[in-house]
Formats: sequence, C-alpha cells, structure tokens
Amino acid sequence: MPIRNRLAELHPEVTAWRHHLHEHPELMYEVHETAAFVVERLKEMGADDIVTGIGRTGVVATIKGRGPGRTIGLRADMDALPIHEASGVDYPSKTPGVMHACGHDGHTAILLGAAKYLSETRNFDGNVVLIFQPAEEGGAGGRAMCEDGLMDRWKIDEVYGLHNAPGVPVGTFAIRPGALMASADEFEIVVTGKGGHAAVPHDAIDTTLVAAQIVVSLQSVVARTINPLHRVVLTVGTFQTDSAASNIIAHTVRMRGTVRTLENASRALAEKRIREIATHTAAAFGATAEVTWENGYPVTVNHEAETAFAVEAARAVSPNVIDNAEPIMPAEDFSFMLEERPGAYMFLGNGDTAQCHHPAYRFDDDAIPLGASWFVELVERRLGAKG
Repeated sequence: MPIRNRLAELHPEVTAWRHHLHEHPELMYEVHETAAFVVERLKEMGADDIVTGIGRTGVVATIKGRGPGRTIGLRADMDALPIHEASGVDYPSKTPGVMHACGHDGHTAILLGAAKYLSETRNFDGNVVLIFQPAEEGGAGGRAMCEDGLMDRWKIDEVYGLHNAPGVPVGTFAIRPGALMASADEFEIVVTGKGGHAAVPHDAIDTTLVAAQIVVSLQSVVARTINPLHRVVLTVGTFQTDSAASNIIAHTVRMRGTVRTLENASRALAEKRIREIATHTAAAFGATAEVTWENGYPVTVNHEAETAFAVEAARAVSPNVIDNAEPIMPAEDFSFMLEERPGAYMFLGNGDTAQCHHPAYRFDDDAIPLGASWFVELVERRLGAKG
C-alpha cells in the first residue's frame, strides 16, 4: 500500500502538530519553542537518547532497532522566515512579521510522524538518528550541527532529507543524482570616488556612474566567462549611494549580490572575475573598488547509490517519481551534511500554491503521510530486520 495504514491513521494528529508549529514560527537559531515542542513529542513516542543544543538549538534523537546494524540520519529543518503572512489559512502565524513560508513546519511534522511510526514498529536493525535542524534560512545550521560532531558522535553512515516543491503535484517525488541545488555565495562591492556638486561633475569622480558600469559589466561573467553549458546566476540585489539629494555626486556606492553555481570550478571562476571586473573598472575611472566575498552554502550533491535507494523507496510510496529532475538554483544547507556523509535530498510535491518565500505560500497537509512513508520506506529497506 503506498501510504502505510498507520501513517494514514496518524495523519490528523501530525497535521495538528504542523498547524501548531505554523502558528508559532521562529527565526534562525531562535527556535527554542519549536525545539521544545519537538522534544515533547519525541518523549511521548518513546524515542531514545534525545539531545538538545546541537548546532546551538538543534535536536537529535535516536530510535534503536531490533539488533545491531548501520545508522541512517533523517533530517528536517525547523526555522521560519521574516515575512508577514498572507496565506489565508485558518491557523495563521501568531508572531507578526514571521511565518513558515518555506514549509519547514511541514518538514518537521513529517519527520515527527515517521519517528512515531518507527518508534512503534522498530522493524529494522541498527539505528535511526532524527535530526531537527535550526537556521537553514541563511544561518548555516546544517554546518553548525556538523561542526558540533553530528556525524561522528552519532556514527551516522548515510543521511537523507526532503523539501516540499510548490508547483509539483502532491504525490510526486523528484530527485536526481549529482548536483541538485546550487551553491550560494554573497559579495559586497564598495566603490569609492570623489563626491561633489552635481553641477560640477568634472571636479568629482562620479561613483554612481562607476558602480553602474560595474553592475553592467558583471553580467559578462555569466555571458562571456562561464561555459554556457554550466548554470550560473549572478544577481546584484542592492545598490546604495551615500548621497541623499539629486544635486549630490556620491562619494561611495555600496552594492551587494549573490552568485549561484552548480559546479565548484564555476564558483571559483566567478569569484575571480567579479574581483577583477570591479577593481579594474573602478580604476579606469579613477575610483577604487573593495570586494568582500562570503562563501555560503555549497552545491547540494546527491550521491549516486543513495539517490537510487531514495528513488526505490519513493516508488514504493507513489507511482509518480521523477528520477532525473532538473537542478534548481536556490541553495540548501543540507549540502554540508552531504559533504560529510553519503546521502540524498528529495523533493516532495506540494501542489498548486505560491512559491516558497512568498507571503501567500501554503503547505499542503496531504503531503505529510507521503513524506513520512518515504522516510519509513528508506529506513526499512536500508536497515531491514534480519531476525
């Protein structure tokens, strides 16, 4: 049966958990109430060895199988976004300006549902490690948990996660081996010229003009530097002058942007060319440019064998499985876990809703038993009891 009968029975209870989490969203590492809620549910279901404070506010628990064996990690993210909700649901956020606009409440509920099933049945050998992670939304909570010894302390052999996918029908799973999601790096360029009166431009160095030339020239990185068969996105998202009036030539301009790539070679080349274009373009106009680069999330790379296991489990849950999905350019800090252990990241259809990070986004509760069934299938197929 595609969805386990017990998970279908648990659907109303797990949905209620999800709605509670949706009403009480928390940001980044400040997920104290969310973590406490997770811990209470884990205690009620009899999970083993519950540990808090991993990666600052993460929760890790173990479900022990019937005998010795391998250890699989299952991960869900817990944090919300600084967005004012406009979803129209009957259980909206009670925290003004904060909402679960990416479905992390759904991911947490799905993993709790799978955990309850696995705690009841324990039809496997080895251990399942439940990973409830803070700060996926820009805070690199996945890296923080790994730096706290997640993989070694719990002796995790392989690790899996999932994310809902708006626009993909509920009941459809999508994945691919190799690069699935992009790296996400940020840069800041500060251009310094010579401020002055707008009516006397020859006595100034017009930093706004210089910075505008840099913005335009940066697009050559994608158009003329990177192999056109490789995907790269370069976006300048902010552009701020230090002037406050139309008759002032700015002395400095500060711009910030992001670079997304699917190959590490393209990632390094993009950084090199951004630095060169900014500094040399500024110099050509008699100005200077200082470039600051911040390495963000790495490319999310699914391991081939583990992707095949993930597909096999998904096909046991649903006939609708896409096993060679197009990679996408958003980033995901589950990538840090995949750098430490083999594993795979799966997309789960969320139906016809606004995209993630939109104030009208809605998580579809019908996806809960599907996601939980996928986690359970993974565990029982990879760690099937031999007794």
